[in-house]
Amino acid sequence: MVDFSNALHLVRERAPLVQCITNFVTVNDCANIILAAGGSPSMAHDIREVEDAVSWVRALVCNMGAIEDIDAMVLAGKRANQLGTPVVLDPVAAGGTRLRRESARRLLEKVRFTAIRGNASEIRSLAGQEASGSGVDAAAADTVSQDSLPAAVQTVAGLARRIGGIIALSGPLDVISDGEQTMVLRNGCPTMARITGSGCMLTSLIGAFCGAMPSDPFAAVCTAMAAMGVCGEAAEARRLKNGTGNATFRTDLIDAVFNLTEKQLTEGVRYEIY
Repeated sequence: MVDFSNALHLVRERAPLVQCITNFVTVNDCANIILAAGGSPSMAHDIREVEDAVSWVRALVCNMGAIEDIDAMVLAGKRANQLGTPVVLDPVAAGGTRLRRESARRLLEKVRFTAIRGNASEIRSLAGQEASGSGVDAAAADTVSQDSLPAAVQTVAGLARRIGGIIALSGPLDVISDGEQTMVLRNGCPTMARITGSGCMLTSLIGAFCGAMPSDPFAAVCTAMAAMGVCGEAAEARRLKNGTGNATFRTDLIDAVFNLTEKQLTEGVRYEIY
């Protein structure tokens, strides 16, 4: 059983420093959502300093949107592994090009990841399955529905066993597994897919939770995913009330994470153990 309330409390109590090697499109939002959750961001990504920088942090996030920084991710990831620091991967568009397929393969060979968070197409690609996604978005054909949920659970759990870590597939239905236990989350809203970087922000949030509770990464990942979904619903309610659009929604989403209470999270999350 995941104690969502305690996990949120630990992030705010321990204020983990999280290093993100992430892309220029979403770097500001990633930093801000870590701050909103109660953590502290470090965006050090230069290959000349990443090994030193990771020595001081509680978690490392590697985002393949920064495809030019793969060498830095490998160096930082290997150093984090030596230190026992959690490492989280966002395999942005992992199956989209030969460069990204080769980079994802290299990262998985060189770095031991505590958690990997991707959309349905990215996770299918990492699992060696044919994926229909193009760019950074999941293809409709790959999206998890109630009918395809059993197959998605099998894919996610199998990949988790293969990497020896947590796999988190995000979408209309979120599927999180460590290979033994699997949680399905049913929070969130469609507008989350209408802003740039909601996935990158989510992965950064996972980094903060893993940094705060490294001894229980499954609970950390599940709580981060649950918090993002609950906060997405809160931001959507505010958007509909005020008649605003996706730009304001993005700000409201970060504000919702900042204002999230343990009670709101516990009462708002909708989940099942599969």
